Amino acid sequence: MTTLITLIVAAVTFGTVLMYGTLGEILTEKTGNLNLGVEGIMYMGGAFGLAGAFYYEKAVGSDAASGFVAIVLAILCAFASGAFASLIYSFLTITLRANQNVTGLALSIFGTGVGQFVGEFMRVSEGGYVALGNGLKDAFSATIFPDFLINIPIIGRILFSHTVFFYLAVVLAIAMHLFLKKTRAGMYLRAVGESPATSDAAGINITKYKYLGTIIGGGISAIGGMVYIMTTAGCVWNHEGLSGVGWLAVALVIFCIWRPLNAIWGSVLFGAMMIMYLRVSIPFIPTEIYKILPYIVTVIVLIFTSMKSGRDKQPPLSLGVNYFREER
Repeated sequence: MTTLITLIVAAVTFGTVLMYGTLGEILTEKTGNLNLGVEGIMYMGGAFGLAGAFYYEKAVGSDAASGFVAIVLAILCAFASGAFASLIYSFLTITLRANQNVTGLALSIFGTGVGQFVGEFMRVSEGGYVALGNGLKDAFSATIFPDFLINIPIIGRILFSHTVFFYLAVVLAIAMHLFLKKTRAGMYLRAVGESPATSDAAGINITKYKYLGTIIGGGISAIGGMVYIMTTAGCVWNHEGLSGVGWLAVALVIFCIWRPLNAIWGSVLFGAMMIMYLRVSIPFIPTEIYKILPYIVTVIVLIFTSMKSGRDKQPPLSLGVNYFREER
């Protein structure tokens, strides 16, 4: 039982990173934009999020630094970096109508390079080591619940021992679900992703919803990169730690069939599959088999959903297709 609980807690920790990346990409794809640059966006979020907290602590001093302020700054810096990267993607694909697949791949390379540059610049300028002080490390890794809840047998650690970022991600998933299903703006955004020509004819501002959905979605995905650096990597810059995480988030979008609520349990499941080799090691199964399990499961889900006729289990109809108003 102890091993199982430990596995679940570790899966939630890694799954939180994936949840932000997935939720951001779901919002982006709901507008009809297929942004394959999530990998680069998350690298930028990790580097700029750490930079925001690191330089804040350096400016005010370790003793005076507030954990709450550091967390807010890290989130804002990460979100801003992801939003900026997505703005570039939006300008190229929405305004200039560049190919979405090629642009997304280019953004992945560009974002990874920018994130690596910022991280290495901080490391070199600080003499080879970039990390937050112990006080801020504790703030980023602490849970928001009291000890008596965490000490409840079995369910205590599973439900109440996680960082604030997990609970914020759950709230974000619920809010995104309600926004897409219950609000006029959310229905307009989904309509743009399904049929931009029909939406345009109905008077919906296609450009506005595509830009906002893609930019905000990119900002949310970038927060996932920051969460990885601040929790899993221990508030220390790791230039290889985020490798492959963005692509895993894109795969998880398909697994979740473009539903924000599914991202809650789907990200934890993917997190468990990714770290299972560390907790439940089987001697005759190579580590690489564990690591490709999420992709295998995604392919199986994609096959089964493709055989379904219901529109609720399919991607937006205009996903990956640029809208040319002249062809309406």
